[in-house]
Amino acid sequence: MNPNRSADHNPKSLRRKTADWCRQHPLIAVGVAVVIVSLFFLAFPRVDLWASAFFFYGEAGFAAENVDFLREVRHLGPFLVRITAISCVAILLLKFLVPGRSPLLPLRMPLFLLSTLILGPGVLVNLILKDNWGRPRPRSVEEFNGDLPFQPVWKITDYCDKNCSFTSGEASAAMWLVALVFLVPATWRKAALAFVLPLGLILSVNRVAFGGHFLSDTLLSWGLTLLVILVAYRLLYVNTPPLVSDRQLDEWFTKRGRAVQRIVQRFLVRGRRWMRGAVKTFSES
Repeated sequence: MNPNRSADHNPKSLRRKTADWCRQHPLIAVGVAVVIVSLFFLAFPRVDLWASAFFFYGEAGFAAENVDFLREVRHLGPFLVRITAISCVAILLLKFLVPGRSPLLPLRMPLFLLSTLILGPGVLVNLILKDNWGRPRPRSVEEFNGDLPFQPVWKITDYCDKNCSFTSGEASAAMWLVALVFLVPATWRKAALAFVLPLGLILSVNRVAFGGHFLSDTLLSWGLTLLVILVAYRLLYVNTPPLVSDRQLDEWFTKRGRAVQRIVQRFLVRGRRWMRGAVKTFSES
């Protein structure tokens, strides 16, 4: 028996090779995962009902949404997203206001974070999917004392007009925090993942427990958001076009910032002249 062939069929060896392939081809791996999850929930749609039923208590409904601590936990994800987004905008705005100084961080960092936040949780999940697919939330379906029929994943319906169940905006925002991991030094990434991934899991399970989203909503939100992050990272950091290198971005913001300063200075000079003229006219009258 060939020992090499035996090693090739060893489960640990296969898992290692699969993990290595996923690390080398992350976009394809996440894309395949999204397809597999979609097909699974299309083939077995009642798994969504089964998962939500763990948090449903008959007449009490989805009782977790009445727990004060869990309601506070829900706000943690949006709070972290807002703090990160505000910090990114502040870094770019500061470069505009003080164009001669070096930016607090390389400008690709806030550009990467803001673009993925806008395109992932903002446009793809909330604007395109949530407002157009019409999937009723768990608390609204007949199986959980609602008045609407359960709808499977990816099926476009008119049972919900906007801000619907598919997909989960908060799960997407929680997964978006993974974008921060791409920007920290390599030696910190495992520690950053050890914080961000459990947090994303807790925030997403919280939405299922509240009857706000089905399991498939959260899983697909994770996958779609991670796809956006990976595409943006490839464009900005792996195959970096010259126009979005750190040096070119710094120069672009410096030029625009100085142009804005010149406009403001001209406006102030004209304002002072007008004021002097108005004062002179008033004193002579």
